[in-house]
Amino acid sequence: MTDDPWRKSTYSPDASNCVEIAAAPAVVLVRDSKDTAGPRLALSPASWTAFLTHVAR
Repeated sequence: MTDDPWRKSTYSPDASNCVEIAAAPAVVLVRDSKDTAGPRLALSPASWTAFLTHVAR
């Protein structure tokens, strides 16, 4: 994946202290916005949905 699909939450007030995601049909990648070349977490779409459901509660 290129860096083009990465996006931050609209709830993030500035460029610090947030994560970015890049979604594709088979995977959702998550990275630290302060370290864009650093490690990335790869989740299945089902795992990402479960995570979002849990944190929204």
